[in-house]
Amino acid sequence: MSSWFKRKEKGIQTATDQKKDTPKGLWYKSPTGKIVESDELAKNFYVSPEDDYHVRIGSKEYFEILFDNNKFKELDAKLSSKDPLKFEDTKKYVDRLASAEKKTGLKDAVRTAVGKSQGKDLVIACMDFSFIGGSMGSVVGEKIARAIDYSIKKKIPFLMISKSGGARMMEAALSLMQLAKTSAKLAQLADAGIPYISLCTDPTTGGTTASYAMLGDINISEPGALIGFAGPRVVKEATGKELPEGFQTAEFLQEHGFLDFIVHRRDLKKKINLYIDLIENKPVRK
Repeated sequence: MSSWFKRKEKGIQTATDQKKDTPKGLWYKSPTGKIVESDELAKNFYVSPEDDYHVRIGSKEYFEILFDNNKFKELDAKLSSKDPLKFEDTKKYVDRLASAEKKTGLKDAVRTAVGKSQGKDLVIACMDFSFIGGSMGSVVGEKIARAIDYSIKKKIPFLMISKSGGARMMEAALSLMQLAKTSAKLAQLADAGIPYISLCTDPTTGGTTASYAMLGDINISEPGALIGFAGPRVVKEATGKELPEGFQTAEFLQEHGFLDFIVHRRDLKKKINLYIDLIENKPVRK
């Protein structure tokens, strides 16, 4: 008996070639195999409810979570990268930039904004991994520096959300200079006595880790985030040793004193504001 007749017997009327797959984006499958509706995922702060897996999100989602009613003023929104080195590998850098901008709708790998968080002014710089792997180029460094200047001028606490593959190789030394530039600006922020919170998310690596990501008055992370300078394979080859279990996870770094605490995304807004209240000696918010 043909497969067509078997389908008819079971009451299946739709021909195989006419069946439609579930529209892309309606479901999310976590690395542990748990499936959740995208709407439910968004309501749960983009955390898979069954296994607590923190899905990678970008500035759009973090601003929604942290700013009251998702209201904020974006800073330096039109700043975009150039190609001073006329760099080309398998593709021209200018073409990579154009492709990334078209694909993501972003101007570069970081967005900066100011708004209210639990009724209190806060400046946030948030990286987007979707833009060339969250790589740190001249625009990333400049936007972070300007956001810090804004914090100093307005006396507003500064939050940096890192998510990066490291320095942007297409800008070579210009990219590496951003490590010193942002670090110097953070020193000015500290001299002004303004709180700086560094939130490391998955992944935080390379020059980002070697600069602003680890310079917070308090360094925090989301559960399970990969945080490190070089990748595990490179470290293993350089040291010639087997790496400990969980090496470069947020939990491993907290255990060894590199992080102050790990915070679940649903508690992120409350914990950040609690720290700011404590350091500014203000009443604890309920």
